Amino acid sequence: MTTNTTNHEGGPVWDWAAGHGPVTGALSATTGAFALATTGAATSMPPGWALAVGAAGAIGHTVSSLRDRLSARTIGMRSASWLVGAGWTTWAMTSGPLTWTALGSLAVIGVGIGTTAHSTLIHEEARELEALAAAERQVAAELSAGRRAIAAEWVDRVQRVCGITLRVLAVEMWPTGTGFTIDAELPPGGTTYGRIAQESAKLSADARLPHGCTASAGPGIDQGRVLIDVTTKNVLEQEVFYPSDYSRLSIHTGIPWGLRTNADEIKAYLREQCALVVGPTGSGKTNMVHTILAGFARAEDVLTWVIDLNAGSAGLPWARPAFDTHGHPVDGVHPGIDWLAASHQEALVMLNAAVRIAKHRKTAYQDLMAQANTDLLPISAQIPQIMLIVDEGAEILSSNDRELKKLAALILEVIRIARAMGIRTVLTALGATSSVVGNLMIRREAKVRVALTGGEKEGMDLGKQFPGSRGLKPEQAPYKGSGFMGTPESEVGLFKSWRILPNQIRDIVTATSSIHPTLDKPSTKAAGDTYVGRWKPERTQWMRDHTTTPGTAGPAAQSAPNSGGGLNLSALRDQQPAPAADEDAAVRAFMEQIDQQFGTAPEPRKDSERPPASGLNLSALRPENNAARQAALRILMDAGPEGTGASAIARALADEHGTSRQTVVGWLKEWAEEGEAVRVGEGTKTRYVHRRYT
Repeated sequence: MTTNTTNHEGGPVWDWAAGHGPVTGALSATTGAFALATTGAATSMPPGWALAVGAAGAIGHTVSSLRDRLSARTIGMRSASWLVGAGWTTWAMTSGPLTWTALGSLAVIGVGIGTTAHSTLIHEEARELEALAAAERQVAAELSAGRRAIAAEWVDRVQRVCGITLRVLAVEMWPTGTGFTIDAELPPGGTTYGRIAQESAKLSADARLPHGCTASAGPGIDQGRVLIDVTTKNVLEQEVFYPSDYSRLSIHTGIPWGLRTNADEIKAYLREQCALVVGPTGSGKTNMVHTILAGFARAEDVLTWVIDLNAGSAGLPWARPAFDTHGHPVDGVHPGIDWLAASHQEALVMLNAAVRIAKHRKTAYQDLMAQANTDLLPISAQIPQIMLIVDEGAEILSSNDRELKKLAALILEVIRIARAMGIRTVLTALGATSSVVGNLMIRREAKVRVALTGGEKEGMDLGKQFPGSRGLKPEQAPYKGSGFMGTPESEVGLFKSWRILPNQIRDIVTATSSIHPTLDKPSTKAAGDTYVGRWKPERTQWMRDHTTTPGTAGPAAQSAPNSGGGLNLSALRDQQPAPAADEDAAVRAFMEQIDQQFGTAPEPRKDSERPPASGLNLSALRPENNAARQAALRILMDAGPEGTGASAIARALADEHGTSRQTVVGWLKEWAEEGEAVRVGEGTKTRYVHRRYT
């Protein structure tokens, strides 16, 4: 069929490649017959040639129609059109094609061909639709048969394993092809889905599911229904990289943290909730932290503060791309996190700022909350939420170290007072032990929980981290980055964390630089100059200079003793804004200045060999952790996971410090009580191991 279209110059053009329709087909047939009859009459062509051409056309269309599997009606119409046209042409060549009789009969033939063609076209479309419907019915019947078989199999299985008779209402096959969901009605009598959920392991074993696949039960549309998710293909063993889609997210719509076994994204809703991420070494916990940071970097209403006392390793990849080798900002690039604390001092400054912000927001935004008729601060890009990520924060909360206790108190205060004001925390831990999840504040506020097992059994008490959830075993998630995740919005289940590489972290930092919000003015005022200068080169020098210790520059660092004469008592001062300065270090600095000023005698090796003092001797005021004690602690740390004993430490200190074994024994007992060291063995086999190796 030729179609009249418009070319680029605005004029109509004919599409000669298009096929014929009922009208154009009839016109083509009649005009062709008329042209042939006129030419044949003028040239005295034998009439038999017209009959031969018509017969050849009828035969050719019959063959092509049979090849295309067209109906008999269509084949007959096409063959008849050729034969009728050939017959008229033969008659017109002998009687004259220009008579009214010839022209009228040709018009009648054309109308007949067009009408018949239209009818056969409708018939062919109806046949095609009927064939498609039949194919769909066949596929549906096959699927229905497969679903009926699945339903019958699992009704029998649940009856056999759980003693519950279900009535299956639907079976939904997952689009990913990794499993299916059974929607079933529970029997009367108060049966709950929990009776099926607690037998998840038995159901999986009875179904002979592959390792890593589970049959987990969850609540249905009402309390009398149950949804059973059955995973038939283990997606946990596959390494799934973080999506390349860096579009905007919001704290209100959830932050994706990974994939369920059916390949659906699982999101964490943290506007009011805190989170706890547990994972032993080698389970993929650090990679999970980077995944969390990636989601927060994409959020238009979130600012991320990171505390990592392990040299800031969790936050460094997100901060470094925004600065050059001299610590100056790179044009157009903002850090993927808003603040990074890698030392006790900087962490104290950060946590104090968070407390001040939470308290100031309570008063500064009273009118806004009254206008919105809510007791929750309306979080937006103009008033962003602060997400505080504390790597190994659960261990900080359970530590007996005096400095860590100060951090722990501030972390708990932030968790306690800052929910409504938009400051929430994400804590990580090495294991789901009672010391980690035993804190009431964590159990109550950290409703979003993740356990990366990696197949590790030690310290992974899933029953404590996910109370009420039965049948969870680390063996179900033996792969790195796999584990269990539960939120108030979704039941505890297997999930897989995305894999994210350093190159992708740099890409995310660059791609999301324009998305990051800025801290609102009232909060910035409450945070003070320590927040404003958080990225100054002198504060971030430790990121570039490997000889610089985190926290040795900036307002959180300790002041060095004066080089002038006299005593410098500033080391004993309670410095601000770092309220928790190292008191032992301050006392040591004070005593060193006294020794330098008044010539205090060195520590005697034995009481009977005490040399006469050359000046004022205030060694009685010397604190316990003197040079010998610090040397002993270094020996203990250098001993590694095997540890060492009091005799070995005393021998190592004998030449330089002359410390007795009895003194070393006292130090070791004190460190064991404080949690600084762990005692192993008894009697002559007693040894001590530093806490960093336990």
